Formats: sequence, structure tokens, C-alpha cells
Amino acid sequence: IDSQTQASGLEQTVRILEEEIVLGFLHPRERLVEDDLLERFGLKRHVVRQVLVELERMGLVERKRNVGALVRAYTAKEVEDLYAVRELLECQCVRLIRFPVGESDLNRLIAIQDNHDEMVASENLRGAFRANMQFHKVLFGLSDNPVLVAATQDHAQRAHSIRSSSLVISDQLERARREHWLIIDALRAGDVDKLVQLCSDHLKPSRDTYVSHYQLRDSQKNQ
Repeated sequence: IDSQTQASGLEQTVRILEEEIVLGFLHPRERLVEDDLLERFGLKRHVVRQVLVELERMGLVERKRNVGALVRAYTAKEVEDLYAVRELLECQCVRLIRFPVGESDLNRLIAIQDNHDEMVASENLRGAFRANMQFHKVLFGLSDNPVLVAATQDHAQRAHSIRSSSLVISDQLERARREHWLIIDALRAGDVDKLVQLCSDHLKPSRDTYVSHYQLRDSQKNQ
């Protein structure tokens, strides 16, 4: 039972810290101190270390010798490179969806999006983040290539700390919500070109917001 409790604590802690990084409560380059995590989550030290290993695997944290674990920070170039790959993967994913999409698949996406709408309306940022992730997981899961789907999800996860700067901006949350409904409409219509364009455009706000924040920080440093 103890090992089950530890596994559950590990999973829950990873989930909470993931959300805090995505929502910008923890900032790029902020240290994650083992002793603080021990005290906060009531975990054994080896479990806390496993948490940090898992967050590093997810691309959310980087560990540096003599410094410890830090929330992963990206340069503007790294962000542009990552998003170029995400665009290739995600657009190819939707190109491989078999049309017509079944009614049950469409209804599943609609139910997820109804929940996302509620989370955005009530300003429940954690709930909106989770519903958004679920929407894209189900959307790309409609693709006929499971290896591509897995790569798409992996690269989306790497972008979590990049998205923090856009996820808390209400007009960008609202824009994402509206675009999800346009994606559902394009799926229903079987309009592949429209779907590809929507998926490409959907990526740009979080990339551009992070890059502009990065450049602003850079120019302030050089003043």
C-alpha cells in the first residue's frame, strides 16, 4: 500500500507542478528546491527526485550541476524551432484523419469543448488547461498514424512552459476556445485544407507571445 501511496503522490505532484509551470505560477529559470517540495507535498526525498526526473523528461524542468532543478527556459530561437516542428507534426496529423469522422468521435470532441467553454467562462485556468489538452489529444488521436500521434503529444508537452505566457491572457483563451469550434466545424464538413490552416494558425499566439516577452526581457537587460 505504501508503494501505491508513493506512486499516487508522485503522479499528483507532477500534475500540480506541471499546471503551475504552464499557468506561469512558476517562472522560467525558477529553482525547484528539493527541501521545499518535501515540506509542501509530504513526500520522501527519493519520490521528490523522481518527480523532478519526470518533469525533466516532460521538458518542463532542466537540472544543472551545482544549481539543481530549474523551470525550463527557452531562447526565442528554440521556441521558433520547436513550434516549426509542432506545426509539421500537427498539420500532418490532421491530414491523416479518415473522413467522414464518425458521429461518436464528433460528439466526444463537442462534449470536451463544452467543458472547455465552461472552464474559460468561469476563469478556471487549471480546468481550461486540462480540457484544452484533452481536446487536442482526442483531435490528433483521430489520425491514422499512432507513432505520429505520440510524437505530436510529446512535442506539445515540451511547449508547456512556453505556453504559460499566453494561457493566462483572457482574450487568447477566448480565441483558442472559438478556434476549437471552427476545428469541429471543419471536421464535420470534411474540409481538410481548412483544418490544416486552423491547426497552423492555432499554434501562433503562444509562440509569438513567448518570443515577444523574451525579446522585451532581452532589450531591458541590455539597457
